[in-house]
Amino acid sequence: MPRVSAEHLERRRQQILDAAQLCFARKGFYETSMQEIFTESDLSAGAVYRYFKSKNEIIAALAAETTVELRAAMTRTIRSDPLPTPAQLVRVIAEYVVAHSGPDGPVRLAPQAWALALVHAEAAEYVKGAVVAMRDRWTEYVGRMVQVGWLPADTDIHAVTTAIIGFMPGFILQHLIIGDPDPETLARGVATLLPYGEPAAQT
Repeated sequence: MPRVSAEHLERRRQQILDAAQLCFARKGFYETSMQEIFTESDLSAGAVYRYFKSKNEIIAALAAETTVELRAAMTRTIRSDPLPTPAQLVRVIAEYVVAHSGPDGPVRLAPQAWALALVHAEAAEYVKGAVVAMRDRWTEYVGRMVQVGWLPADTDIHAVTTAIIGFMPGFILQHLIIGDPDPETLARGVATLLPYGEPAAQT
């Protein structure tokens, strides 16, 4: 019997995640049945359960996957020269959020995954990993802020990171639920609160 390649397994796993994302974005996590995921993915129940034990595990995996491209964009921005201001960095993140929060967008799943992580251990592992990975990016950024002299040498990097990372969940919730905040508005607010590197702050 021929062995199934790792590439094939990954394609099949992604096929399931793509189908589930469409279902969840359309109907919401709780209103979507596993049967609908089977149908959307054009796979049998056995094939889907080979990769994911439950619907909870699927949405948690989607939430973690959503942050991969965002972390990559953050890393490129953080490591650019000159160092982007806090406003410039949050604008990059906010633009990604807006671009991926349409009717079928993966960002719409984030609040559902956060809530799920509070009550399901298997989902919590995926979501915790994604949050920690995002926090690591912010930690690197705050460290660079210290290096360029925007923050004092004795800055409590963990404390600043803990505070600054809170901007984005608030933006995501406002954008998805209220609909009016946009990346430019967020950037202006951050530039006012954290004017490091901004022209007015350099005079």
